[in-house]
Amino acid sequence: MPFFFDKGAIFMGYSRVLLLPVWVLTPWLTALCPATDLFRTREEKQGFLKALRRQDARYDPKEKMIRRPFSSPGYHTALKGGYVHPTRDSLEYAVALLDSGDPNRAERAEDILRKVISLQDQDPSSRTYGIWSWFMEEPLQDMSPPDWNWADFCGTQLLQVALDHRPRLPKDLRQQVKDSILHAARSIRRRNVGPGYTNIAVMGTYVTLVAGELFQAHDLKAYGKARLQRFYDYTVKHGSFHEYNSPTYSVVAIRELTRMLQHVRDPEVQELLRELNRLAWYHVGRHFHPPTRQWAGPHSRCYSTLLRKRALAFIQRATDGRVRFLPEQEVFESLDAHRIRPRCPEDFFHYFVELAEPRTEVEAFARSAAGKHDIIGTTYLHPDFALGSVNLGDLWNQRRPLLAYWNTDDGVVTMRLRCLHDGYDYASASIFAVQDKGDILSAVVFATDRGDTHISLDRIKDATIKAKDVRLRLQFEGAVSHLEVPSKVQLGRPFCISSGPISCGLQVAHAVFGDHPIKLETGSGDDAVWVDLVLYHGPEKEIRFAQLKQAAIIFALSLSPPNGLGASERRNELFYRNYFHFTVVQDSRDVLIASWHRTARRDMSVSVPIRPSGTSRQRNLASAERAGMNPWKAPH
Repeated sequence: MPFFFDKGAIFMGYSRVLLLPVWVLTPWLTALCPATDLFRTREEKQGFLKALRRQDARYDPKEKMIRRPFSSPGYHTALKGGYVHPTRDSLEYAVALLDSGDPNRAERAEDILRKVISLQDQDPSSRTYGIWSWFMEEPLQDMSPPDWNWADFCGTQLLQVALDHRPRLPKDLRQQVKDSILHAARSIRRRNVGPGYTNIAVMGTYVTLVAGELFQAHDLKAYGKARLQRFYDYTVKHGSFHEYNSPTYSVVAIRELTRMLQHVRDPEVQELLRELNRLAWYHVGRHFHPPTRQWAGPHSRCYSTLLRKRALAFIQRATDGRVRFLPEQEVFESLDAHRIRPRCPEDFFHYFVELAEPRTEVEAFARSAAGKHDIIGTTYLHPDFALGSVNLGDLWNQRRPLLAYWNTDDGVVTMRLRCLHDGYDYASASIFAVQDKGDILSAVVFATDRGDTHISLDRIKDATIKAKDVRLRLQFEGAVSHLEVPSKVQLGRPFCISSGPISCGLQVAHAVFGDHPIKLETGSGDDAVWVDLVLYHGPEKEIRFAQLKQAAIIFALSLSPPNGLGASERRNELFYRNYFHFTVVQDSRDVLIASWHRTARRDMSVSVPIRPSGTSRQRNLASAERAGMNPWKAPH
């Protein structure tokens, strides 16, 4: 069922509140309400202190920053290991020290603020004006490249200091905090990211709008207000967030919408925020799978395929504990849960509580002009499993374009698709898919205009990579100790993977990668099991995608619950030989057309260009059909 904005429904559960100017209220409230009053319950305070003690152990008094082992997503930084002093983490810790209300902690917070502010580029003529490096050990000029988002992330933390603790700071530090926030806000304005960069579009709006109101910077306030309107209009036009269904960044967006609901005074802005908050929670609720307590796919951006506890805690807090996943103290085991109080509309609570019967959620994430494909996610939520896919996507390491979850006696199992170049996710692998309940027909081809480890930061030169190994991997993680994969798997033959109550049938209908021999193999390790389609393995060589006349994989998979279609026979290869019946033809445009003729179900097909090419050309030539309809165009 598509989502429509209903003004009456959007305001359900909200009341209008008259807010006095922040600069009028802040000193008065600070005098009457010490920082300890930021906590509403004993459990909130205990959870906060537990999280704070963990950070206490990481504090480096010599450098006046948090110190931790190096980790990164594999880009932006050239560092490889050792220990680092992160700027954002240190600012979050400084805010928490002040929130504790402990006078003995205030001096440490002030030391951190002075140190981290000193690391900001405050030269308006500089290319990196207003931002910080990730780590003290790596100055901005050494990053690969600098991350402009750090103006948004660090500016947000400094605003918490200015809003709640500024009167307690020494006069000179108060001015430093103000100046640093304004530098960050003006950097954000200068960069001016578009509304498609969802989490940063929202976070940068928070920094500029609240800084503008707090410090009477009218240009920043006007910019932030216009930016929010632009984001709202863009989101309504497309029907969803461009960074769709992200367990990480949907939460970030809701957090920053919540901050704005708490801190912004403008009544027109408040109305937009309420509508956006409602849309965001509707988006989240529709994709939550209560039987596994997982956030079903597809995910535009994701750092952990199995949902982390903090996401469950966030949902529980947003429902005032009426949806319960964790003990209350665990729910508040966070440095900032007490200050960010999200509100999920009550009429959406049911999405997180039960799944009485199977349903399919089809959502347009981005709408295109007539004759162009929309970006559409399909999520099949069954009491026994959840399976999701996106029709047009890529296999960058943050993507989850094909993703499943199910329960076993040992815990949750997840299944996802990856393309690996020398063991790391290859961002220039494109995926196209069509889904019908538990069945997916998919194609993977190769783009010539994107990056290697990242979609844009390390663009491939001359459509050429050096590689010792390239493979497509269907990976199973989580409770996989009893997952069964056949000891021998062969191209062109279907096989069954069984795990708890779920049967997963898989067949590669077509596979070609230049003139390289291709094979299927299985493996396991590090709490994972996989089936690999090996496209190349051998001495390092150059793979020139623009010279490959053919490079495409077509495959189909089918998940079956205990009582699903043919469930009793599904572990029998003979059943799959009949069920996985394909025709694959190549037309005069070098487009591969694969049709899946399913037993007792309607046909579906996917068409993709067989030669590597630019992303736009691939999408223009690709198409799909399901039950005689175009599943890649959402109704308007």
